[in-house]
Amino acid sequence: MREMLDGGDLDVLTGDYLAELTMLILGRDRLKDPAHGYARTYLRQLEECLGTALDRGVTLVSNAGGLAPARLADEIRALADRLGLTVAVAHVEGDDLIDRAGDLGLGSPLTANAYLGGFGIARCLDAGAQVVVTGRVTDASLVVGPAVARFGWGQGDLDALAGAVVAGHVVECGTQATGGNYSFFREIPDLRRPGFPIAEIEADGSSVVTKHPGSGGAVTIGTVTAQLMYEVSGPRYLGPDVTARLDTVTLTDDGPDRVRITGARGEAPPPTLKVSRNSVGGFRNETTFVLTGLDVEAKAALVRAQLTDALTPPPAEVEWTLARTDHADADTEEAASALLRVVVRDPNPDAVGRRFSGAAIELALASYPGFAVTAPPGHGSPYGVFEAGYVEQSVPEHTAVLPDGTRVAIPAPTVTTPGSDDADVPGSVENTGTDADTDTVMLPLGTLAAARSGDKGGDANVGVWVRTDDEWAWLRATLTVERIRELLPETAALTLERHEFPSLRAINVVVHGLLGAGVASGARFDPQAKGLGEWLRSRRVPIPRHLLRETTARTTATSGASA
Repeated sequence: MREMLDGGDLDVLTGDYLAELTMLILGRDRLKDPAHGYARTYLRQLEECLGTALDRGVTLVSNAGGLAPARLADEIRALADRLGLTVAVAHVEGDDLIDRAGDLGLGSPLTANAYLGGFGIARCLDAGAQVVVTGRVTDASLVVGPAVARFGWGQGDLDALAGAVVAGHVVECGTQATGGNYSFFREIPDLRRPGFPIAEIEADGSSVVTKHPGSGGAVTIGTVTAQLMYEVSGPRYLGPDVTARLDTVTLTDDGPDRVRITGARGEAPPPTLKVSRNSVGGFRNETTFVLTGLDVEAKAALVRAQLTDALTPPPAEVEWTLARTDHADADTEEAASALLRVVVRDPNPDAVGRRFSGAAIELALASYPGFAVTAPPGHGSPYGVFEAGYVEQSVPEHTAVLPDGTRVAIPAPTVTTPGSDDADVPGSVENTGTDADTDTVMLPLGTLAAARSGDKGGDANVGVWVRTDDEWAWLRATLTVERIRELLPETAALTLERHEFPSLRAINVVVHGLLGAGVASGARFDPQAKGLGEWLRSRRVPIPRHLLRETTARTTATSGASA
């Protein structure tokens, strides 16, 4: 917050504090103390920065209210009083459906929050609020709301709303739009501390993504594409205010560290709102055995049999993973070692607590040679399960609570349309002939393609894109559903959706069920699928030599220009 306020001009500073896992953490906080349930880090930031924001006329909009936006608004007023500041604080509520979850068919979760749109935020700003806090709104709503307030858009201004959603999606994950987590990271200057992105939004919904002068990182068509492909599914990006057509978006270079976003088309939003539901799924524990040197497979089999025999009756779920990180004839002990991880889950904490921990450690003098663990197992801990639910748009009592305490009901959209993603099916991609080129060389996919991957509950997505039309013809012919299953064998038995974004030269793949019940419960090596795209980029595919020559020429030209 301090970097953004000191770094240059701003009208609105947004803050996105909520993720699926965050909602679970806040839900557990609220169980321990009903006064909690909001992001307390936001208050610590405001203690340092609120006065600066007021002095510079910067409006603050954040979803840090979590499960208790009214409480956070009160805390901000109290903080301002202690600091001797006068500030108009408003909040948005109505997303929390926990008291009605059973009646709405949402079960009995720990948290149940509908993703609201930006019109409640806009109403607060129209009333003069200088600080607005919300509960669970969509990440992009933090940008849509201020844009609605600035330009006076209504529910029918679908293209403009879609443009703001796209801008909000680009900046919502901070430095992921300025070079953070970027496949071609070696092209980014000064990535030690990348600056945060800024969206300059215009009255028609188009925007320019940039960053403060002198800050690190870079804003390029590539870095913006990377964030556009993050945690999406198909071309229709469904939201509470509008369905944004990502396949209509055009990116153009607007100067150093400036990328212009135009062409976003909007359709009416869906008739339902997504609901974030988090529940305590049970209790889990784990330990990792270190297997060094020879006979790794046999050592793993021995300790697995011993622990299985000791855990009778076994926990409800037991998962073993052997990571062959060992190297033959290694010159360090660490390089000579493999890791055997076991994760246990059970509704009963005793089944994964001391009984599991004791059984694992008591093998220390009676198991494979060189027995060691990375750390002793603990007592077990609860884990969460995320599930999406859906309710009609009119169900949440979307309310803007203005600085003077006035409560204003925000109407649901009057026009909606069901959403559809029209995913490709295996074999549906026309063969352009590019992949039939016999003059090819087997190289990693990432030689030409970038990727960005992530999680949505138990599903994972990976977006892959290239930079030229010739590369795009090759990519779409090469990266079929069948080829993806070959390159990522872990997906072989799972349902895949494949979507094309021609204007971005990108393909997005949704892998259903890869992450089980979500990040908080998963035992997968990469529980949020953040590395899935980089794994895919590392797999070898036949690449036409003429594309490699074009890439070499482009790299040489860029290096020469830089020099």
